[in-house]
Amino acid sequence: MSWTSQNPDVPDDPDGAARGFADWSGLPPAARADAAVACAAWAPEVQARFGCFVEIGTADADAAGPLAGLPYAAKDMFDSVGRSPGCGLPGVTDDASGPAPQRAAAVLERLDGAGARRIGFTTMTALAYEPSGVGKALNPWNREIVPGGSSSGSVVAVAAGAVFAALGSDTAGSLRIPAQACGVTAWKPTYGAVPVAGAMTLAPSLDTIGLLARSARDIQLMAPVLATDMEFPSGTPPRAAVLSDALEASEAPIQAACREAVEAIAACGVSLEQRSGLPAIEALSDPLFLILQAEAAAQHGGLALAARDPTLARRLAKGRDITSDRLAAAKAALSGASAPILDSLFGETDTLLLPVMPIRTLPVAVADPASPDFRAATLYQLSAYTRFVNALGLPAVAVPVGVDDRGMPVALQIVGRPGMDGALLALAAALQARTVWHRRRPSEITDFPSPLAERGS
Repeated sequence: MSWTSQNPDVPDDPDGAARGFADWSGLPPAARADAAVACAAWAPEVQARFGCFVEIGTADADAAGPLAGLPYAAKDMFDSVGRSPGCGLPGVTDDASGPAPQRAAAVLERLDGAGARRIGFTTMTALAYEPSGVGKALNPWNREIVPGGSSSGSVVAVAAGAVFAALGSDTAGSLRIPAQACGVTAWKPTYGAVPVAGAMTLAPSLDTIGLLARSARDIQLMAPVLATDMEFPSGTPPRAAVLSDALEASEAPIQAACREAVEAIAACGVSLEQRSGLPAIEALSDPLFLILQAEAAAQHGGLALAARDPTLARRLAKGRDITSDRLAAAKAALSGASAPILDSLFGETDTLLLPVMPIRTLPVAVADPASPDFRAATLYQLSAYTRFVNALGLPAVAVPVGVDDRGMPVALQIVGRPGMDGALLALAAALQARTVWHRRRPSEITDFPSPLAERGS
């Protein structure tokens, strides 16, 4: 089906549909080589327009690996040889103490060793502690709408065609929220499946490293390189549960797009059932935030650089007041509740379907604490449907499934029990074989290089 047929309220854009970005998986070897060259040349232009990179420069890689030539970017939170990450903080490179890293982060070693070519490091919110991405990269769909955080630069680099994939992190939704905001696919792995060695930590009990990419098929190529101890079966789950109360509590444009996607998933041969999940999801918020605040303060509360960001400093201050007893109690509550909550949410299925966010992606004016229109409660809603996944250590995939009444992307979240990553990605790929939302070109890009264009365009 064409993307325009799914939402009659959005003006037709035949050029955007016909000249969408290609994904790596669908390119033959010769076209991949051309596309890799085009990415390296296009990245500085993307940076000039949207400010998504902190550094551009192609790194060495194994030309014979399974990902040979695949252009990717990395959130500026990973060690690389001779370079300390900036972690979204001002002046960190100048003020960093101690020797530069002698070894790259494990995820960089794995991707580079598989032949992927790192184009550069991308912007992020300070210490990965802000969900909207405001003040960092600009959203290529609409500069007045936030790009999503904290993996803001990574998602913009993918959405704008500078790379085919990018590394990011997800502690409460920092891959899936940007995926909705910028219309790309995200994989948040099962907790512990992807190594975090050499990566900045925010809240070690919740942190995961994952991917943003054009399509689930591209993530299927890359995921086994990152999560080497995990099996990635190609079969889709036979059944899934739609969290109907979460869907009904969402804004109307979110509901409409996600219901269309659920119908497409049913057409893939997946048996669907309706379940309620909001009470269980909401019950996890308080312990998750306590853990996040306490662990972030323990990791970064004494960091003098944080004082340069007043909003960050206030957030870290909340965690310093949390005692070790309260932290231990919150962790115990999550641990004890995990099994019954999983049973409550999933029932007899292994897969959940719900929106990534209950609200449309926010305007910058609403998300910026310096704006008179700032609404903290609205900012809190960005992660309302994502943070339970981190609290339970679950895998999730965010998939573009439509647009809202402003023409901005909307995403569906596919969540599984621990270790279900392969099945979730297979289901996302099956959905994307029936739709074209993940291939759409952002509305603020009209002149991207032809080697990056979808074949046949």
